[in-house]
Amino acid sequence: MGVRIIVDSGSDMELAYAAEHGVWVIPLKVAFADGEFAQDIDLSREDFYARLVESDDIPSTSQVPPVEFQRAFDSAVAAGDDVVCVCLSSKLSGTYDSACAAAAAHPGRVFVVDSMNATIGERLLAERAIALRDEGLGAQAIAEQLEAERGDICLLGLLDTLEFLKKGGRISSATAAVGGLLSIKPVVSVVDGEVVMVGKARGSKQGNNLLRQKIVENGGVDFSRPVWLGYAGLDDALLRKYVQDSRELYDTEIPTPPVSLVGSVIGTHVGPGAIAVAFFMDK
Repeated sequence: MGVRIIVDSGSDMELAYAAEHGVWVIPLKVAFADGEFAQDIDLSREDFYARLVESDDIPSTSQVPPVEFQRAFDSAVAAGDDVVCVCLSSKLSGTYDSACAAAAAHPGRVFVVDSMNATIGERLLAERAIALRDEGLGAQAIAEQLEAERGDICLLGLLDTLEFLKKGGRISSATAAVGGLLSIKPVVSVVDGEVVMVGKARGSKQGNNLLRQKIVENGGVDFSRPVWLGYAGLDDALLRKYVQDSRELYDTEIPTPPVSLVGSVIGTHVGPGAIAVAFFMDK
């Protein structure tokens, strides 16, 4: 009997990477005017951003329905495996509730963990699940450890534009216009499962400085556990500049931090040009 790790695509774990590490990814979907697309299956991340910048309207996103989790859980249990399923924060999506509904058919075999996070923050918890599985822990022990550690994860993002928050109804058009004129770069975090603004900077250089400052304020990086960087859009230049400006944070431990292109579900709301860092706080 093995342990099958399942995540939703809100984690932005690439399908090839997942397959290499024995992880199943259940896709969330994004809908444009001409149809609905499963992340990384019907629409690549690069094609998503090409569509996003050309679209007048913000696309919509949808949670994973219980039946899709049910198929994955049934298949894993039939193969003799127990399951640990890591999901997008329950405060941001109904995907966690869908997974719990499907897991009810397999008591004691399927354990669903609310990451209380998103994108590469959720991915960090899945990375920990991989490590714990490879250490030989059982599904229940892994789930309990993930729930104990999820509060140690810090996800920080620097947005390049307020336009997509405006399109999504998160801020007013007037606020977005003023922010654009002043080149305001908001810094956001996920706190108790919800996205909150933790600072604002004028220009990318000050934004990078603020991002580094927030990392220090959160205790710094625990390099004994996973660290991940992310960017949104078709160009990673802003992320490369951040890494260059923040070299002292990473050089001694991980000279080349792993990087993900943020997928369509989170990219819909942050827009291109956003960068993010996720780490376990050094306590």
